[in-house]
Amino acid sequence: MIPNEVTLIDFPKILDPRGNLSFLQNNAQIPFEIQRVYWIYDVPGGEQRGGHAYRTLQEIIIALSGSFDVVIYDGVKERRISLNRSYYGLYVPKMLWRHMENFSTNSSAFIVADQAYDENDYIRDIKEFQREKIDQ
Repeated sequence: MIPNEVTLIDFPKILDPRGNLSFLQNNAQIPFEIQRVYWIYDVPGGEQRGGHAYRTLQEIIIALSGSFDVVIYDGVKERRISLNRSYYGLYVPKMLWRHMENFSTNSSAFIVADQAYDENDYIRDIKEFQREKIDQ
């Protein structure tokens, strides 16, 4: 089952005094088959990442270290989700505008997506996003 709205996914946690472990697996903890993985790190203070929507791609965003906020805009309202635990992933379906901000020092974002990179899937202009969202 693929959710159709932003959802926080709680990944398994294996607690161990030597250090904890969490994991994700296709079709077990996430609602799609992974086709691409990328990460964002060394974000200078005050900078934003993202600032786009995908026409068809869906993804899960994880704060592997530190913290940051993911701001989601559906064309009508905005929602802010703070990520600061490596055992939570934020599922973001297609056709939502998103950006990340408020990165803490040494934070890193780990993203898994259901598609390979395709520049044509990006909507990088918010006005175009709003037009396409209305046409859905």
